[in-house]
Amino acid sequence: MRFSLAVLSMLALSHIIGCSSDSKQESTSQKGTITTEAAAEPSVAKPTATEPDSTEAPAKTISRTGDATLDSMSYAPSEAILPKKRIFAYYGNPHSKKMGILGKYPKEEMLQRLDKEIKNWEKADPATPIQPALHLVAISAQGAPGKDGGYRLRMSDKTIKKIIKWGDEHKAIVFLDIQRGHANLKGEMEYLEKYLKLPFVHLGIDPEFSMVTGAKPGTKIGSYDAADVNQAVQFLSRIAKENNLPPKVLVVHRFTQGMIKNYKNIKLDPNVQIVMDMDGWGPPVLKKDSYKAYIEKEPVQYTGFKLFYDNDFRKPGSRIMTPEEVLALTPKPMYIQYQ
Repeated sequence: MRFSLAVLSMLALSHIIGCSSDSKQESTSQKGTITTEAAAEPSVAKPTATEPDSTEAPAKTISRTGDATLDSMSYAPSEAILPKKRIFAYYGNPHSKKMGILGKYPKEEMLQRLDKEIKNWEKADPATPIQPALHLVAISAQGAPGKDGGYRLRMSDKTIKKIIKWGDEHKAIVFLDIQRGHANLKGEMEYLEKYLKLPFVHLGIDPEFSMVTGAKPGTKIGSYDAADVNQAVQFLSRIAKENNLPPKVLVVHRFTQGMIKNYKNIKLDPNVQIVMDMDGWGPPVLKKDSYKAYIEKEPVQYTGFKLFYDNDFRKPGSRIMTPEEVLALTPKPMYIQYQ
């Protein structure tokens, strides 16, 4: 399926964390609340037209996927990223300015901003090299069921390949994020499998949009059980082993207690590096408190922290945390994401 830019901009309505909807939910932390945004009646995008073609030439071939376009990718990391490097990601979707920094600006300006921001983090911690990353919402939760009742919209091959190509050109790794809605996690991972065979493409899963209760995305906060996380770990581990790849990185977003259940049952795998990413926006004191309550107290392997260029300023007196403040957290986050 292919979609026009105008229609795909509706994707922003489906995104609860950090979009610009005025409908809000609050989750309680030990010292207050950290705010997330709930979309008001998001709609499924309908196919209307093809996406614009890319005319840029591909890079050299590495032959991994059997796809002529994907096999033209050249960036191939040869070893595990964590903990030797800190991952620094820009998040969003190129069809929506409201979903995150990845789609807010034209490609070249966005990448320049990424590089400039990385320099701030290098100054804060000169001892840890930074691995740039682009984090694409590749499967977006929707407020309407769609033809198969999945309450999610898969990005086209064209969109996903475009971001992968941007990453390849910029020597940035790429994360493909799943907001599964009512769809089966296994089926959504299988849709992305051909991309995950590339050595620099990794996976994100968002429990907020895992609607195990049957609710519509945007009306309740969803969840994953340890069994779901283990399913994703096993899926990535198989891909890494079958394709002789360095360990894959799995980012799991979280900002409430209930979003991840039975965390002690999550099983580590040498072929996968698990990052528990502290999501949600709000004043620094509340973000720090949520990190302590949901990430520090329930560790898995590596930790991450999300910052919002717009929403972290929404409450009176709020501001975005500095790199030094984030790096003072325990454990020190090894994955940083800006939306």
